[in-house]
Amino acid sequence: MPNLQFYLGQRASSPDGIYIEDFHNNWLFPLKERGMNYQAKEITKKEIEAFLEDETAKKRLVKSYQLMLDFYGIQLSNDSTGEVRRANNWRYRFYNMDRHTHNNLRITRILKCLGILGFPNYQAPLVRFFLEETIVKGNLYNVKESVLNYFISAVIVQQQRKELVEYAYKLYEVKHQFVVP
Repeated sequence: MPNLQFYLGQRASSPDGIYIEDFHNNWLFPLKERGMNYQAKEITKKEIEAFLEDETAKKRLVKSYQLMLDFYGIQLSNDSTGEVRRANNWRYRFYNMDRHTHNNLRITRILKCLGILGFPNYQAPLVRFFLEETIVKGNLYNVKESVLNYFISAVIVQQQRKELVEYAYKLYEVKHQFVVP
């Protein structure tokens, strides 16, 4: 169970040979599907079950999430609800995120991972944050399409996903151009 062992600090990453404590900023959140890194191992059903039972692995996943949020200029403001807000460094980080759209794939991966590894309550608040930043505040122009086409779809709780679509539609200025994800 390489993904669980990695989060427990029992296994180094491949191909770098670095343990989780040493490289939280570069960790790619495990998924059940193949990602961009051909050496990343797909997480198995058995591994997910074990992960969900292990508090150490879950705490380290949240730590990874918080570090990635900080990288994007976002801060987890409530550990139980998953609410997020702008971090102090948001201007520079938003500028970077908007210019480097490969981050959109990574955010989609993070959202999916949170859903399968016991943190679905973190998904909708992050997507709502991006909806507000892109549609309401006009920030992150190059992230907006990913929010609408991928981030919303990554939310596994159907009712929350439906509410996000309705919220996005309500915010969207040109209603006839809105396509339901």
